[in-house]
Amino acid sequence: MQDATAKERGAVTSPAPRPSLLRRTGRALTPLLWLGPALVLIAVVVLWPVIEMVRTSLQKISSSGVTLGYRGGGNYTDLFGEDDLIPVVLRTLLWVAGVVVVTMVLSLALGQLLNARFPGRRVVRWAVIVPWAASVLMTALIWKWMLDNYSGIVNRVLLDLHVIDEPVNWLAHPTQAMLWMMWVAVFVSLPFTSFVILAGLQTIPSDVYEAARVDGAGHLRTYFGITLPLLRPAVLIASIINVINVFNSFPIIWAMTGGGPGHKTDTTTTFMYKLAFYDQNVGESGAMAVVNFVLILVMVLLYLRAARWREEIR
Repeated sequence: MQDATAKERGAVTSPAPRPSLLRRTGRALTPLLWLGPALVLIAVVVLWPVIEMVRTSLQKISSSGVTLGYRGGGNYTDLFGEDDLIPVVLRTLLWVAGVVVVTMVLSLALGQLLNARFPGRRVVRWAVIVPWAASVLMTALIWKWMLDNYSGIVNRVLLDLHVIDEPVNWLAHPTQAMLWMMWVAVFVSLPFTSFVILAGLQTIPSDVYEAARVDGAGHLRTYFGITLPLLRPAVLIASIINVINVFNSFPIIWAMTGGGPGHKTDTTTTFMYKLAFYDQNVGESGAMAVVNFVLILVMVLLYLRAARWREEIR
C-alpha cells in the first residue's frame, strides 16, 4: 500500500516532458503570422522608398528617368556646392520651429477651451476640425486669393480700417510671404493638434484636480503642476507629428509663392523639387532627399532626448 502511495507521489511531482524543438519553434514564430502583414506593409511603404532614395542619390539619372551610371558621392558634392543650400536649410529650420511652437501654444489654449463645458461646445468642436478636413492645397489657394493685392479681402479690410494707405502685395516680399505662409501652416495644423491635446486632457482623472483644490492650489499652480506634466505624452506625440508634417510641407509654399522670388521662400522640400524638375538633376535631388531625411531624424531624436532630459530632472 505504501509502495503504491509513493509511486503516486512520484508521478505527481515528476516534471512535465519538455515540448519538442519543432513545437517550441512553432510557438516562437506564431506572433509573426499576426505581425507579418504589418511588417510587409512597413517594408513596402517605408523601407523600400528609403532604400530607393539612397540608391537614387548615388546614381547619375537623366531627366527622363534613365540611369546613366554610378556617381558615388558626386551628387552630394554638387549639392553642398549650391550657394542657396545653407540659406534654404536655415530657413527650413526657422519655418519648422516657428510653426510648431506657435501651433503647440495655441493648441494648448484651444484644447483647454474645447474641454470646458459650455453651450454649443459640439458645434465649436466641429468648426475647429473643418480646416483639417479640407485639402491643404485648397486652403493655401484660398489664403493666396485673400492676400491678393487687388481683389484680396485682407487688403480691403485694412484699407477700410485705414491701417494701410494702398494695397500691399503681401507675397511679393520674402519676409512677409514667409510669415503669412507660417500662419497658414499653423491654421492647417491647429485642428489636429488641438484634438490631440483635448484627448490628453480627457484622460486626466478628475480626482487629481479635486485633490489639488483641497490642498489650496490655484489655477496656475494646478495647470503647470498637474495638467501640463500629465499632458506630456500628448504634447510629445503632437510635436513629433507636427515637426515631420511641417518639415515636409510642400503644397502651402508651392501654391502661395512657388518658393520664389528665386529661392527666397524655398524650404528643403521645394528646393528638392526644383532640383529635379527645373534643373533636371534627379540625382542631386535624391541627395537633397537624403539630407532631408537625416535632418528630420536628427530633429526628432533631439526633441525626444530633450523631453527625456526634462523628465530625468524632475
